[in-house]
Amino acid sequence: MQLRAVLMAGGSGTRLRPLTCELPKPMVPAIDRPIAEHIINLLKRHHINEIIITLHYLPEVIQNYFGDGSDFGVKIHYAIEAERALGTAGCVKNVEEILGGTFLVISGDSLTDIDLTSAIEFHRKKGAKATIILTQIPYPVDFGVVIIDEEQRIRRFLEKPSASEVFSDAVNTGIYILEPEVLDYLHPDTEADFSQDLFPQLLAHDIAMYGYVATGYWCDIGQLDTYREAQYDALRGKVKLDWPFPETSPGIWIGANTYIDPTAQIEAPAVIGANCKIGARVKISAETIVGDNVAIGRGANLKRPIVGNGSIIGEDAQLRACVLARGVRVGRGAQVLEGAVLGALSNVGEEAQINPNVRVWPNKEIEPLAVLNLNLIWGQIAHRNLFAQRGVQGLANIDITPEFAVKLGAAYGSTLKPGTQVTVSRDQRNVSRMVSRSLIAGLMSVGINVQDLEATAIPVARKIIYSLRQRQDEVTVVGGIHVRLHPDRMDSILIEFFDDRGINISTIQEKKIESAYFKEDLRRARIPEIGDVNRFSQGMEIYKSAFQKQLNIDAIRHASTKVVVDYVYAVSGAILPLLLSKFGCDAVVLNASLNQMSLTANEREALLNQLGHVVVALKGSFGVQVSAHGEQLILVDEEGVPIRGDMLTALMVQIVLTAYPGGTVVVPVQVSSAIEQIVRRHGGKVKRTKASPTALMEACQQLPNVVLGGSGEMGFIFPEFHPGFDAMFCIAKLIEMLTRQDRSLSSIRAELPRVFYRSHSIRCPWTAKGGLMRHILETHQPEYLDTEDGVKIVNYQDDRWILILPDAGEPLVHIYVNGNDRNWVDETMREYRQQVQDFIEQYRQTSD
Repeated sequence: MQLRAVLMAGGSGTRLRPLTCELPKPMVPAIDRPIAEHIINLLKRHHINEIIITLHYLPEVIQNYFGDGSDFGVKIHYAIEAERALGTAGCVKNVEEILGGTFLVISGDSLTDIDLTSAIEFHRKKGAKATIILTQIPYPVDFGVVIIDEEQRIRRFLEKPSASEVFSDAVNTGIYILEPEVLDYLHPDTEADFSQDLFPQLLAHDIAMYGYVATGYWCDIGQLDTYREAQYDALRGKVKLDWPFPETSPGIWIGANTYIDPTAQIEAPAVIGANCKIGARVKISAETIVGDNVAIGRGANLKRPIVGNGSIIGEDAQLRACVLARGVRVGRGAQVLEGAVLGALSNVGEEAQINPNVRVWPNKEIEPLAVLNLNLIWGQIAHRNLFAQRGVQGLANIDITPEFAVKLGAAYGSTLKPGTQVTVSRDQRNVSRMVSRSLIAGLMSVGINVQDLEATAIPVARKIIYSLRQRQDEVTVVGGIHVRLHPDRMDSILIEFFDDRGINISTIQEKKIESAYFKEDLRRARIPEIGDVNRFSQGMEIYKSAFQKQLNIDAIRHASTKVVVDYVYAVSGAILPLLLSKFGCDAVVLNASLNQMSLTANEREALLNQLGHVVVALKGSFGVQVSAHGEQLILVDEEGVPIRGDMLTALMVQIVLTAYPGGTVVVPVQVSSAIEQIVRRHGGKVKRTKASPTALMEACQQLPNVVLGGSGEMGFIFPEFHPGFDAMFCIAKLIEMLTRQDRSLSSIRAELPRVFYRSHSIRCPWTAKGGLMRHILETHQPEYLDTEDGVKIVNYQDDRWILILPDAGEPLVHIYVNGNDRNWVDETMREYRQQVQDFIEQYRQTSD
């Protein structure tokens, strides 16, 4: 009877990910064909034409490829372990009814040309019940080691021994020749392994089990480095395979319908698949493997990569001993370096760089100019910059992981002098504690000392840095880090870096940190130089003392103000009510318990509505919803009406300039022209800055006579107190000013200038932003343009303007329209929305 084979193809191949994210391990390509196809070809060469394939992980992929086996010259049966994997022996036990007599078991994840015919003859000659095909390797600790006697009978074996346990260099290849009766030692539908369960029983019962030492090539493709090396071995002729293409010249195999430009250079040995297009001046070095339907742009340089089917390699791209799964796109000038592996359908942007040994999971997007040092597994996009508009941000425990934070802390510390001090603070959530401790570890590793403020509201952290900078009796701190849940994204972490004034660091300093991070230019401190960590316990006293000095306490103490404060379950110690009660002010606190997750926009809106009802019911002076870890706020007047956004900005400017006429206010570029009208009423000045927190804080520090900075969207700065946004001080100052002015919020709101103001955001590719801005500049008269931030088209006579502002951290463009006529504002917004959308659509068409 013809001997049958069992091909074990149920493995998921976790160590080969990302290649096996969408493929079972035996279907990973080797020399442009699945590993399992090479195994089937081997079986066929040794006249084994009936094969039972056992399946578990993604079984349909194998079934769809091989079908009934007729296209491959064999007959295939399938056995699917649908419920659970049964192990190497358990899956064979489950098909024993169709095995017949002697059968061969072979793993579907090895590349080999072992002489199976000789092994089968050995098995029959010895009268063996089980024969394990062995091979000799120098360092066998990753394999099952077997010891045989002079008759080649197996006497002992050990699965994956330690270095001290190695007693032989003969290892188990996972290829067995068995008699059906050995399966009687196994129970059906039970998980079992040959090496751990069946073979020990055969030894214990003194069943005739032999080891056949093979001399051919064998490689277990269990890891990404062996996956590459096995294919290089095939190109070097170390393993006999059925090549998928003809050898068109010595050592070069090329598939049908492939076009190669005459100026392209190809060194042997190399494989290029069918239907490929190789552009001008392409250089393909020896030991390069290119799959089917691959396009390689002019000037690309390929040194030993393995390129999957359907991939597109852009002009001047460089691939170095890397692996690309199917359908990967590599942009113009991008680099994918040694050992990197890109999952299926990933897209590497122009001039991006994937550094050595980085793994990218399928369907990921690496932005143009990005430098990727860490595996990209969970997030969708690898950004070209670490820093967004407010700091480093990303999905909690997905983009912002402990290992990322350690490296980020080390990169920041490497830009500072050894032995200097920084503060580290956070919100009260567990994920922020995890990230802050990782940052501290990174800082310590490069010799930076840390003052750990622990859970501290961000305005308090800024004030501490600002105060320590001015005090002579303390060791000076040179900056700080604050970690919190992102105020606008409930699933993200925001890490902000401060300079020695408590202001967000400059773009120059951000670039230094990015450079240290991406280039891995990290200092390593010796043991005596490792940084120290101290818990700083005086922070609240510093804040309270400064808080009192900057307020008219008598005005607050004699006020009959009742304030309702909603902390939206993100309390930072509820500092404000304690301070206000000390001054004799009545503060009612809502939702001051801590929620580990931030609230959704709808949940916060519901709480704001609730706050309005409470203010009216308690006959409060006003209410305030505090957010962004103490930086931002929304007011609710005594009638329960919310005041936020642009109206809140105008109201704050009105109140502050009434108290300090002639002062200067600093606002971001996109705030409505109501500010100019209010400033003119009070003989003050207005300075507009870029739409970034750092620009606002810098201007508030540098300009003379600044009495207020910020906006309803970002928060408010009172520079005489400290240079950062502070909702708590803002509330106390409001109480003071409203008391002295004897006004209510509703009455002030009613007097604000009437300005019509609209905003809209449109998704825009990063690479299209520069062209869009140039288009706007070229299509408008220069005398009407302001380029402080984005492009602003201004009619200076009546305060009408349109602002086109690219987002600093997202692939978005914001459009703002401001004017005194509602119809003009609405019509202008429609016009510019269409203009921007048309440009983006045209850009996408031309870039495709």
